[in-house]
Amino acid sequence: MARFNYGGQALIEGVLMRGRDAIAVAFRHPDGRIVWASEPLTSGPHGWRLAKAPLVRGLIVLYETLVVGTRWLIRSASLQASGEGLELGKGSVALMLLITLVLGVGLFFLLPLFVASVAAANVEAGWVQHLIEGLVRVAVFLGYLVLVSRTPDIRRVFEYHGAEHMTIHALEHGDPLTVDAVRRYPTAHPRCGTEFLVVVIILSILVFSLVGRQDAAIMVGSRIVLIPVIAALGYELLRLGARYRANPIVKALMAPGILVQMITTKQPSDDQLEVAIVSMEQALTADGEAVPAGSAEPARDPLELGAAVAAA
Repeated sequence: MARFNYGGQALIEGVLMRGRDAIAVAFRHPDGRIVWASEPLTSGPHGWRLAKAPLVRGLIVLYETLVVGTRWLIRSASLQASGEGLELGKGSVALMLLITLVLGVGLFFLLPLFVASVAAANVEAGWVQHLIEGLVRVAVFLGYLVLVSRTPDIRRVFEYHGAEHMTIHALEHGDPLTVDAVRRYPTAHPRCGTEFLVVVIILSILVFSLVGRQDAAIMVGSRIVLIPVIAALGYELLRLGARYRANPIVKALMAPGILVQMITTKQPSDDQLEVAIVSMEQALTADGEAVPAGSAEPARDPLELGAAVAAA
């Protein structure tokens, strides 16, 4: 069993696995092959002296999701669209990242604030506005997930999401990484990014209530400035919750995150499980860890990055 808590992310027809010192990705190429790549986690904030310190490590994970994860998500989409390789420059990655940030902040933080401000404009009790804001944020979050899950392409991403979780379960239980062994585990996982988002939403209700009812500029600014703080706290709570998951109280508190994963994870096919297994095996190899004995070794080829992608 690996000594590090491996995590991951679903991509377009692929899976990203995050290891101790590197990430690995595996894709189902349009021609049917499984292709893989890995890169060390040494650049950017990964080199910070306090990168693994409490609270700071939550910001590192946020960076990995927004920057590293988005970069590979765009590359995976490009691979499937072209079928001829990846040609993506820094400008495309930066633009997509900017759009993601603007939509995320606007949809999940500023829109609920606007709706709550209008709805509670004539109510003196400040807690009413915060309650409405929190309920709207939850409704937008769940509505967004349900809406996008109805599209065939996103459903396949959610199937790869399930494959990622099932493979991590198998590794954590010391099982060989085979389709049959991985298939026995659930698609939900207590350290899922979906559960992290649920924790962030709950924390945001509490934190923003401390800000109180202020001028519009202050309230909008607080929703933006406090996002990293909430993310850092949320990550620590998620780690703590995973450590004491057997406690009935903790299990009940974290249950909403598992329930939401009923939307964001689906049962994968055997072909999708093979992709997740390859991604995990390559992540273990990049970390210098041994692949569990008896694991399958699906055929794979290194992913050939285009010159523009290599430069980015």
